[in-house]
Parts: sequence; C-alpha cells; structure tokens
Amino acid sequence: MKTFLIMALLFPLMLAYPQKVKTGIEVLAENNFVQIKNKRVGLITNPTGVDSKLKSTIDILFNAPDVKLVALYGPEHGVRGDYSAGDKVENYIDDVTKLPVYSLYGATRKPTKKMLDGIDILIFDIQDIGCRSYTYISTMGLAMEACAENGIEFMVLDRPNPLGGYKIEGNLVEEGFFSFVSQFKIPYIHALTVGELAKMLNEEKMLAKGVQCKLTIIQMEGWKRFMRFKDTYLPWVLTSPHIPYQESSEFYVTSGILGELGVISEGVGYTLPFQLLGAEWINSVEMANALNAKKLPGVIFRPLTFKPYYGKSSGKTLHGVQIYITDYDVVNLMNIQFLFMDVHSKLYPDKNPFVLADKSRLGMFDKVCGTDKIRELFTKNMNFDDIKDYLYKDVEEFRKVSSKYYLYN
Repeated sequence: MKTFLIMALLFPLMLAYPQKVKTGIEVLAENNFVQIKNKRVGLITNPTGVDSKLKSTIDILFNAPDVKLVALYGPEHGVRGDYSAGDKVENYIDDVTKLPVYSLYGATRKPTKKMLDGIDILIFDIQDIGCRSYTYISTMGLAMEACAENGIEFMVLDRPNPLGGYKIEGNLVEEGFFSFVSQFKIPYIHALTVGELAKMLNEEKMLAKGVQCKLTIIQMEGWKRFMRFKDTYLPWVLTSPHIPYQESSEFYVTSGILGELGVISEGVGYTLPFQLLGAEWINSVEMANALNAKKLPGVIFRPLTFKPYYGKSSGKTLHGVQIYITDYDVVNLMNIQFLFMDVHSKLYPDKNPFVLADKSRLGMFDKVCGTDKIRELFTKNMNFDDIKDYLYKDVEEFRKVSSKYYLYN
C-alpha cells in the first residue's frame, strides 16, 4: 500500500517532467564506449554535438577512458562554430584539445586518405534539420565514401529529425542537379534521422560508385517518429546562425527555396529568419488577406513590416507576411513559398522574382529543387497547380523504400 501511495503521488510529476530522449552520444557513454574502446577515433562534429547537459562530444570522447580521440573534422561553421555561413574553413588546431582539425568546408569536402591516416573509426555527431539542401548530410555521405575507399569504420551517433519521422515532401534529385545542396536522390524533406539516412545510403548503394562502408549506428533511446524537436525535451543548439530556434528548421523549408533567388526576403538578416516573406513593394495587409483567403491547411499569415539589420536588404523597409504554423500534422511546408509566389504574381505581375533574380541565382534555385523542371513549369503561368503533381510524384515510392531503414517506431 505504501508503494502504491508513493507511485500515486509521483505519477503527476512523471507526466509533468517526461523522460528526455537520449541521443547517440549519451547511449554510447552509458555503455562505457564499448564500441570504440582502444580505437583511434576521428570525429566529425560541430557545436550541436552535445549531450543533454550541453557538454561537447569532443570533450566527452577526449576524456573517455580507453578511447583515443586523435583528429577532428569540421563541416560548414567549423567544429566549435567559429565560422559564419558560407565561410571557407581552413585546417587548424583545436584550442581546447590541441588536436588537429581538418576542414570539410573549404578546398576539401571529402576526407582525403592523408586526413584519415592513423584513425580506426570515423564518428559523425551533428544535429541535422531533416532537409536535403542542408549541407551536413552531404558531409556525412562524402565521409562515408572516404571510409569505404580507405577501409575505415564509420559510426553515426544518432539524433532526432526536427521535422519528425513522417513528413515527406518534394521530388527526388535528378541527373545533372546533384550538388552539395542536393547530394543524394532523396526528397526535399525525407523523414529520416541521420542514422537512418546513413543506413539507407549504404545499403541501397546510393553513395558514389555504389561503395559501401562498415557502418555502425548508435541509436537514440526514447525517440518516436511523431516527435518534433520540442517533444524530445532536449536543449536546442542552433545548427547554424540562421537556424537559431527549434522551430527554425520547419520555417527553413517554407521559404528557403524562394530565398535562393535573392529578390523576396525570407527574413534572414532580421530576428525571424525563414519565418517571413517580404519586399519593398508589397502591401502587407493585401498579401496576408490574399494568402489567408486560400485557406491553406495548418498555416495562417500575419501582415508584417520589418527592416533587416544585415544582408542584401539591410536597412530597407520591407512589407510582407509572417508565417504561423497552426497544425503541423496537416501543413505542407514546402508548398508555402510557391503559393506565396503564385499570389505575389497576381498582385504584382511586374515584380516577377525569376526575372529580377541574377542568373546565377536561378542555377542555385534549380540545385536546391534538384531539377530545373520546377522552375520551367512554374514560370509559364506562375501557378502552383502547374507544379503540384511534379513536386509529389516520388513521395510514396520513396516512403516505401526508406521505411525499410526505419530504426524507430
């Protein structure tokens, strides 16, 4: 009876303070690093590679008994976040551990044989955002190729997909459009954790020349496919300067493709990156009313005027809308930017962003879309209905293939 009463008192507290998800690094540590004991370890990471107490994976492995961390590898932004978006990163020495840091976001994006000399296993621990055009998964795939070519084991310390494990949006990348922002034949939103993605890339022979590496995945504990990042009760560490909040990954998908044109501001340079769409000539109320009249599932738009602090639109007064996601389960994130352009073209036909954009930006738009067909179809009439079927032609087939590699329910 006494035990029953104690449990009855504790149950409301258990509901109020649910168990956090345990990331791969925490599971590895709890198992006393058995999978990497007495191995010479290389680590690909950045500031997001932390445990639930915000201790860096670098420092955890550096101080782990019977583990010899010998080299670090930095993707975009560097291993400790010392570089801005797009900055080329040179090789350097880590101030804390005095270990060499090899850049994977400069002249070299794929680890060379020389970079891998002296290591037995290469570990990847980075928080991704679940979107194809975000470069961390490209770094992971290239590193897997390098390990396959050099006979080195590859390990992924798994982390949550902030977009959840169900939402899949966008067409597959097509021949001629593979790039560092569209490295693999996957949709724009793929619904996989980095561990699941690594498993699929390896077993489906999707890496260059079909190579396969010796792959180990340290799975999370407690993560479920329905979870958004807020459901994990893990601390959010900004994955890059313009993904500062745990919801930012969702908004990145709503506006990032349009932002590539450099004509309509997506809010980068202001306090709500990727959550805004605006330009000097837009009437905010008119635009918000027109978008809301479409009654799009799971999203509403608020008129907003803002002035970016830096970037292309620095100091300009822009008018547009703020995106509010009201029902994540039904909203289609990727569609929003195209529907915005559809409405914008009807209200401001002389301000076509594809006409106003630099030609180089059109190429980047196509790379991020994974094809030039989206631009070709859309610009004929600036009508979303003309691309809707093309955007989703591959979704169900990809779901069927990718679900074979799900590690979580």
